[in-house]
Parts: sequence; structure tokens; C-alpha cells
Amino acid sequence: MPDALPDLFAPYDEHTQPQVPIQHYAGTYTRNPRRPPFRRPVTRTELTGPLDLSAKLHPGDINLAETNGKPAQGQLIYVTGRILDEDSRPVAGALVEMWQANAAGRYFNPLDQRDAPLDPNFIGNGRCQTDATGRYGFFTIKPGAYPVPNSNKWWRPPHIHFSILGPSSLSRLVTQMYFPGDPLNAVDLLLLSIADREAQQRLISSHIPTQQIEGEWLGFQHNMVVRGRHATPPL
Repeated sequence: MPDALPDLFAPYDEHTQPQVPIQHYAGTYTRNPRRPPFRRPVTRTELTGPLDLSAKLHPGDINLAETNGKPAQGQLIYVTGRILDEDSRPVAGALVEMWQANAAGRYFNPLDQRDAPLDPNFIGNGRCQTDATGRYGFFTIKPGAYPVPNSNKWWRPPHIHFSILGPSSLSRLVTQMYFPGDPLNAVDLLLLSIADREAQQRLISSHIPTQQIEGEWLGFQHNMVVRGRHATPPL
């Protein structure tokens, strides 16, 4: 019987999870369930896959800093890190998707209608597959901060969105990466929605020494853990 199966993982500590909905952020009222979770019987679909997602989703868009050979505007950065499981083992072959605002803090999305300019040479999304060591990497530009509409002058700090698909579509993490030292981090309502300070820090990247990066890119290291006590919080 499915109900007789033991839990494979200890439950999440609620202090490491965002407490939603978040005041002044209307999206968290519509994107989060209002009812508590319930146990769903495991069927053959959940037990067997889908697997080999890279064959279906075609990774390879790792350079966001130019479009059709034309450079985007903004500070060139290289973001890299490793995808790990709950035992710090590399998750090889994981699909890592990312999306972000441009240097002016505007998304290439029809829902973003702010006055900030669009960059014709920056789309702002990419996808890659981790190597045997669990490493991923993207060349891009540093995103700008932006005000959240109808939020009493709350500005989101520069950040990058990530979606990680592990061995199957059922092992997914959707989260965000922040930049170290940005003063808006301390007042970001999404980051502050996580009560555990150590869990907050797992969302902030670290600088890579400039001597270790080839070319004129600032480097940022950001590891993400898909499960376990040191998991990267979803956001």
C-alpha cells in the first residue's frame, strides 16, 4: 500500500522555507496553495520517470550576453556552481534553467510594462546541463534592481531565477540567486520570508577571484542543493 511506504527524507524545517503569502507582493497570493498538502498515491508515472529530460529540452543556451552576435548592455558576469544532492554528491546531467531582468531591471516579458528600457540584444533566459561533477555555468550580464508594482516602494535586489530538474521532472527546485553585498538584500521581502538566517545565506552567491576567470567577466559561485538538511530554499 502506498501509505505504508516509509518517508525517504526527513520533513523540511519550516524555518528554512519562505513563509507565504508575502505582504505587498500580490503574486504570492495567487501562486501558492491555500490548502495544506495531502499524500497522493504513487503511480507508475511517478515511479518510472520521465527520464532523460535533456533529450526533450535541448540544453545549450549558456551565453546570454549577446543576441545574434550583438553584445548586451551591462556588467559582464559568469555564474557557475555545482548542483548537489542531500549527501553533497554531484547531480550529473541535471537541467539548469535560468532567467533574469536586464541591466535596467526589466524582463523581456509582455507582463513587464515598466518605463525601464528593453535591451534588443538581451533576452535573459538560458539552459544548460551539468557535467559529471554537477557543474553548470552561464555567461550573462548582472541584472538590475526594480520596484515591485503596488508594493509601497519595495525594490527587488538584483537576482537570477533558477529552475533545476534532476534525474526526472519530479526532482525539481525553483529558486533565486542573490549577489553578495547588495544593500537591497537586507530589505528584500522574499529573502526575509525565510526565518532561518543560514538558509537565507544559501541563496546568496560568492565572488570568484578575478584572477581565476578568463576574459573580462566578473565571476560568481553559487552551489545549489536539491534536497536534504542543507537544501537551497525554494523561492
